[in-house]
Amino acid sequence: MDAQLIQRAAKDILHSKKTIAFTGAGISVESGIPDFRGAQGLWEKYDPEEYAHIQAFYSNPDRVWLMLKEMFSLIMTAKPNPAHIGLAELERMGLLSSIVTQNVDGLHQAAGSKNVIEFHGTHRTLSCLKCSTKIDGTSLELEDLPPRCSRCSSLLKPDVVFFGEAIPWEAQVISLKESKSCNAVLVIGTSAVVYPAASIPYTAKEKGAIIIEINKESTPLTQEISDYLIRGSAGEILPAIVEEVKRGKGR
Repeated sequence: MDAQLIQRAAKDILHSKKTIAFTGAGISVESGIPDFRGAQGLWEKYDPEEYAHIQAFYSNPDRVWLMLKEMFSLIMTAKPNPAHIGLAELERMGLLSSIVTQNVDGLHQAAGSKNVIEFHGTHRTLSCLKCSTKIDGTSLELEDLPPRCSRCSSLLKPDVVFFGEAIPWEAQVISLKESKSCNAVLVIGTSAVVYPAASIPYTAKEKGAIIIEINKESTPLTQEISDYLIRGSAGEILPAIVEEVKRGKGR
């Protein structure tokens, strides 16, 4: 972990009038949720076209729920790690406007973050396909699948964006607004290759924002738009930045 870059990030955050975070799967790996696309990820085991496409869900929900059961088991037992907690602390200090996340695990909210824009939805709730009744994901009985609505007995679907589904309109609008109006973006645990979410740091850069990248490896962003990359574990880097910010505020 580069101490000079930690100091630089803290300084950039303190000088920024508005900072946002853009997070991906890498921030939750330390909470025990593997990146779906990486080694040991769900897409190694399940073909996303067969298990994660909305048409697959409609045509064979029993089969798709085999994968969803595994996903729920992972997500519902996961706890926020120091990276999630560090971002929540920056928000409490008034130094982080919002988090735009591609993750569906709800760990930012569990850590205490209030302004979280879930670009790909969430696994924390499910909705009835017929009457729109919502239920809390933690109340789901994983032995009795696929789950049915207690009100009308129709199929329940997790409130995540499946392949073939549109990104929630509100999330797109608010994310775009945030990316156009910020002075700095913390890009954490994502290579930003999945569109339209990936456009967020690029839009911010076009408007003159500083792009602070926190990833274990360099990504296409590193060469294209990042002002600098702090290489390493988000769970170590974020708390170090927060401590440096506190020192900077005290000066």
